[in-house]
Amino acid sequence: QVQLVESGGGLVQAGGSLRLSCAASGRTFSMYVMGWFRQAPGKEREFVAGIMYRGESTYYADSVKGRFTISRDNAKNTVYLQMNSLKPEDTAVYSCAADRNGIGALRTRPDYWGQGTQVTVSS
Repeated sequence: QVQLVESGGGLVQAGGSLRLSCAASGRTFSMYVMGWFRQAPGKEREFVAGIMYRGESTYYADSVKGRFTISRDNAKNTVYLQMNSLKPEDTAVYSCAADRNGIGALRTRPDYWGQGTQVTVSS
């Protein structure tokens, strides 16, 4: 069992930055592909970014490419999402997720979810 706890959300003006963190329990963090998803009010949850087991590859939704950066620190069991040049349309609940079976499985049906953290971008 893996428990994921997000932090770092908040209210920011358009053009600003936030850094989200997701801390994972357990000693097998490096065995999980990690990712971030978001869900805006009235919309379906969408994939934002993913990172492979040792950070060797990263993946991004087209809407955040060039603005968001995902990274991980396996020694700290933590994955990060640096969000720059934020837009009002980035407003959503951001959740991290973990899966042992690769990026495809992560994007489709992750094994574990965090509880989410609210990000609000004002115009």
